[in-house]
Amino acid sequence: MNVKVDLYGRDLITTQDWSIEEIGETIRLAREFKKRYRGGEEVPKLLDGKIFYAIFYAPSTRTRAAFESGMSLLGGHMAYIDASTLRIRFGERIKDVAKMYEKYGNGIGVRCLDDAIDYKYGLGRWAIMEYARYAEIPVINMACCTYHPTQAIQDLMTVEEKLGKIEGKKYVIMWAYASKLRGLCSIQAELLIMTRFGMDVVLAHPPGFNIDPEIARIAKENADRSGGSFDETNDFKSAIDGAHVVFPRSWASWKLLQVGASKFGVRRELEIHRRYKDWCLTQELVDRMDRSGIVTHVLPVLRGEEATDEVMDGSRSVIYEQAENGLYVKMAVLALTMSKKLYE
Repeated sequence: MNVKVDLYGRDLITTQDWSIEEIGETIRLAREFKKRYRGGEEVPKLLDGKIFYAIFYAPSTRTRAAFESGMSLLGGHMAYIDASTLRIRFGERIKDVAKMYEKYGNGIGVRCLDDAIDYKYGLGRWAIMEYARYAEIPVINMACCTYHPTQAIQDLMTVEEKLGKIEGKKYVIMWAYASKLRGLCSIQAELLIMTRFGMDVVLAHPPGFNIDPEIARIAKENADRSGGSFDETNDFKSAIDGAHVVFPRSWASWKLLQVGASKFGVRRELEIHRRYKDWCLTQELVDRMDRSGIVTHVLPVLRGEEATDEVMDGSRSVIYEQAENGLYVKMAVLALTMSKKLYE
């Protein structure tokens, strides 16, 4: 299972940190793991004796399960750490936690976003960067306020499986109504990776729900280099016309993300959301997509709000395949960053 890149010891904070070749090789390895696992073959114990410390400031359904299963399948062990049980609340510095886990294990994962940071944009990214700054073992971003790199890679893998050649195909990220607050990480992660791989990405959102201007700038640069494109619009219905991929998901307004939920006011924010309750992906809208088009979602999907059951359970939906691919991509990231056996 030798690979053509060397990612041993590398952090993964954002997909922008890894080259296109490195991301491509990650997906190739993920596909090999998928083939073996689905075929009932034994997965090589590339991480035998290795320990991955997964620090969760925020809850998870799929990310935790995929990393934990992946470590086990590769012969290693994931130590799940609920951040509320750490001495950080007592005043311990991230530096000291990072340095000690560096001595105990072989990799660190950190998930820090949403309620854990009161939705204040930048705090989650800062925390993960602090771990990466001090730990001399790989640090994997398991989702922060800004990025969700393994999610982006698994979704790229899924889109390629379903559409084949993706360059020049239309990928629509659609803001969708929700009665709960959600952050930007998956939105921005998708935008960055899809523009980098040549897709024509359209970000459709109501006024005031713009993303980080710096992320938008980088996405535009990605598109210019790859031959793709990046556009924003406030007209989601027109955006969906002819789309090959539609990803409907809510996110909080940029004003709230600048000051945090407590200061801005959750009730005030949700009143703004309610103005756009018609921003829901329905079957009528799906019928406007390209015939081969697919509907994606990183989950959890807020059914009846972001999208209807008919859409999420329909023939175009690939949400469970995305989630399954998350296992294989996370295995690939763990193996590439923590196993010397791949490079022998």
